[in-house]
Amino acid sequence: MTRQSPASGKPAIRARTPGDVSAEQPVLEWGREVVLLELRALEILKDKIDNAFGRAVHLLAEVKGQVLASGVGKSGLVAKKISATLTSTGTPSTFVHPVDAAHGDLGIVTGRDAVLLLSKSGETVELLDLLPTFRRRGVPVIAMTCAPGSTLGREADVTLDLGRSREACPDDLVPTSSTTAALAMGDAVAVALMRLKGFTREDFAVLHPGGVLGEIAARRVEERMRRGEDVPRVAATASLHEALLEILRKRIGMTTVVDADGRLGGVLTDGDLKRILLAGAFDPSQPVASVMSRSPKTIEADALIAHAVRRMEENEGGAITSLVVLDAAGAPAGVLHLHDCLGLRNR
Repeated sequence: MTRQSPASGKPAIRARTPGDVSAEQPVLEWGREVVLLELRALEILKDKIDNAFGRAVHLLAEVKGQVLASGVGKSGLVAKKISATLTSTGTPSTFVHPVDAAHGDLGIVTGRDAVLLLSKSGETVELLDLLPTFRRRGVPVIAMTCAPGSTLGREADVTLDLGRSREACPDDLVPTSSTTAALAMGDAVAVALMRLKGFTREDFAVLHPGGVLGEIAARRVEERMRRGEDVPRVAATASLHEALLEILRKRIGMTTVVDADGRLGGVLTDGDLKRILLAGAFDPSQPVASVMSRSPKTIEADALIAHAVRRMEENEGGAITSLVVLDAAGAPAGVLHLHDCLGLRNR
């Protein structure tokens, strides 16, 4: 029951207990209706992932510069989010407001870039006014719109159709379902693009210093490396059979090989063993020193995990998964595996 406010004479808002929702039943229904309408928009969008989507992703994969995203109003806010997602998944991107672009910000555009323009109607004047500049500079344009037959849809190099869904507001006016569709389409583009480009978990770690992965990437090698009995190690005089057993016991796909003084002489990896087997030259009794790799890759104990990951993936001859850490005497003090860098090993 309501009561009169002493000051104004108007009904005061009734205080409710946390469990009192009986008067809110219409609100719950309204909320569910919004979710259902936006789900419908996504169902429609699913069928819009077509050849145009594939062309857009491949076009963006070839970009040597950056992807410039732009839109007005709520489309602009969605464009900002898409731009941020692209950047965090290995495709440099910048949001440019079309009004700012018309007043000088287009100076950042080069022929190495691509442009992603968002407009529900496809007739946003501020975006259409930028098209001649993009054409003169040879910048490919990708449009994201609910109206593929619009001016923007016709003029773009690739048009991503968001479908025509009823907005979730009562008067079908406020961008709700359409912005949900645009966000989902942007995520679909970004994820497909990162997979096409081979963007990996370690790449993500390097680009996200503020997250859990980034926290690991900013640590030192000595904090994550395997030590003591966890370091795979055999003598140079050991047989190939003994080395294979050590690789299997330590379960990181390699073993260090040390000389009589304990100094590192080389490594034997499961990749080396596969090559020996393919060559038909596997002799379990032969000394491991005769088949080991004599130029093992190492890393300093005080190096950042991010640097170690980069050294693994930029290794000449192909990416590797382990680095050896040496002490002052040249003996293996530890081994760092890629899984250690990514926090995948229970410690």
